[in-house]
Amino acid sequence: MRLDKYLKVSRLIKRRTVANEACDAGRVMVNDKVVKASYEVKVGDVIEISFGNKSVKAEVLQIAETVRKDDAAEMFKYL
Repeated sequence: MRLDKYLKVSRLIKRRTVANEACDAGRVMVNDKVVKASYEVKVGDVIEISFGNKSVKAEVLQIAETVRKDDAAEMFKYL
């Protein structure tokens, strides 16, 4: 699954366009490398998103095309 879509489905970022812009601006890193929105996310990847002066780090636990809001938190684990 594409990184921008994963960020939206897992609710780490609310909108796919915002996720896409964050990737283009170089604020999203996967396994300590800056990646584009088209990066294919795999289980076990560590995603780091920089929001201004704070940063969020999460590990991918599962990948699903669609998921209910209640179950979205089970797709990743905060580090």
